[in-house]
Amino acid sequence: MSRIRRLDSAAADFTATLDTLLAFDGGTDARIENAVTEILAAVKTRGDAAVVEFTAHFDQLDASDMGALELPREALLAALESLDAAQREALQLAANRVRAYHERQPLDSWQYTEADGTMLGQKVTPLDRVGLYVPGGRAAYPSSVLMNAIPAKVAGVEELIMVVPTPRGEKNALVLAAAAITGVDRVFTIGGAQAVAALAFGTETVPQVDKIVGPGNAYVASAKRRVFGTVGIDMVAGPSEVLVISDGSGNPDWVAMDLFAQAEHDELAQSILLCTDPAFIDAVAASIERLLPEMPRRETIETSLANRGALIRVQSLEEACDIANRIAPEHLELSVDDADALVDRIRHAGAIFIGHWSVEALGDYCAGPNHVLPTMRSARFSSPLGVYDFQKRTSLIRVSEAGARKLGQVASVLAHGEGLQAHARSAEYRRDAD
Repeated sequence: MSRIRRLDSAAADFTATLDTLLAFDGGTDARIENAVTEILAAVKTRGDAAVVEFTAHFDQLDASDMGALELPREALLAALESLDAAQREALQLAANRVRAYHERQPLDSWQYTEADGTMLGQKVTPLDRVGLYVPGGRAAYPSSVLMNAIPAKVAGVEELIMVVPTPRGEKNALVLAAAAITGVDRVFTIGGAQAVAALAFGTETVPQVDKIVGPGNAYVASAKRRVFGTVGIDMVAGPSEVLVISDGSGNPDWVAMDLFAQAEHDELAQSILLCTDPAFIDAVAASIERLLPEMPRRETIETSLANRGALIRVQSLEEACDIANRIAPEHLELSVDDADALVDRIRHAGAIFIGHWSVEALGDYCAGPNHVLPTMRSARFSSPLGVYDFQKRTSLIRVSEAGARKLGQVASVLAHGEGLQAHARSAEYRRDAD
C-alpha cells in the first residue's frame, strides 16, 4: 500500500512542512569526489591511455587504444536501419518536432549607429565544439540525444562529439540511431568521469570541447562540476519533479499515472498534487492504490511517493499558483478546466503543460520543447536548454571621433572616482586629441 502523505494548506504548520518536503540534500559523497578527482587528474596527465584503462575497469570493455572505442558513421546508420518501422518512424517524428521548435529560438546579431557615428551591437556565434554525454547500458535514453544534439546543430555548432558508455559492449540501437538522425559528428563508447575528463581536457584522440551537456550518474555530475570553468556545462540537475494543479475536473487515473511517471525515474523524484477538491484527492489516492501494483517499477514509485510525494488540499486555484511559484517545479501540469487562465499567474516553472491533454510524458519525448529543464527550485532563475545555450554573444563597439571625445570625459570622471588613473588617462588621450 502506498504511503503518500496528505497535507492541507490551511494547517498552521503547512509552510514549514512543505519546505521540509521540498528540501533536498544534494551534498557530495566524499568517496565519489575522491574517485572523480583521481580520474580527472589521470586523464588530464595520461590522456588516451587513462581513458582506455578506466573503460576496461568500469565498463569491462577492453580496447587496444582509443581508436577501437570510436564508432564509425556506418555503425550509426546500421543501428538506424536495424530498427523496426514503428521505432524508426517514432524517432524521426520526434526529431522533426524537436527541430521545428528549436529552429524558432536562435538569437540574432544586431547593431545600431548613434547620431555621432558610434556603432554598438551584438554579434552572435555558435560554439565551435560541444560534448554530449548520453547514459548507456540499461539506462539508455535516445530522447536525451534528440534534446541535446538538435539545438546544438540548429545553433550551428561545427562539431558535436557524443560519449556513451557501452558496458560489456552492450550498445543501444535507439541511442545510436538518434545520433545518426541528429547529425552527431563523432561517437566514443566511453562513459563516467573519464569521458567527461576526455571532453574537458582533450586527449590524443578526443578533442577538447567548449561545453559539455547531457545527464549522467553521480560520478558524471561531480566531474561536470569540477571541470566547469575549463569548459562550460549545461547544468547539474537534481531529481525529476512534477507538480499537478487540479480543480477536480480531470480523471483521477490520469493524474495518478502522471505522478507515477515522475516517481518511476528514481526514489528521489518528487510528485506533488495541489487540488481544491477533497473528493478528487480521495479519488486520486484510490487510483494510486489500484494502479500501483501493476507497475513494473512499483518499488521505485512507492518509495518516491512515500518519501517525497504529497497530495495537498489547497483553498483556491490562486493559492495553488502561489504555492507552485514557491516550489518552482521542473514540470507543472495545469489539470484544470480553464487552464489558460492560470498561465499568467505562473512565474517559476521549467515547463508548463496546459490542460488535461497536455501530459508531461509527451514533453519528454516528442512535443517539441526541450526536456532538459531546471530542477531543485532553480526554475526561479534558469531556463530550459535551448539553441541559445550553444550560442555566445560578443559585443561590438566602434566609437567615432566625436563619440570618443564625449565619452572620454565621462570615462575620465568615473575612472578617477575608482582610483584607476591609467583608465582615465587612456580615455583622456582620445578626449583631448588634436
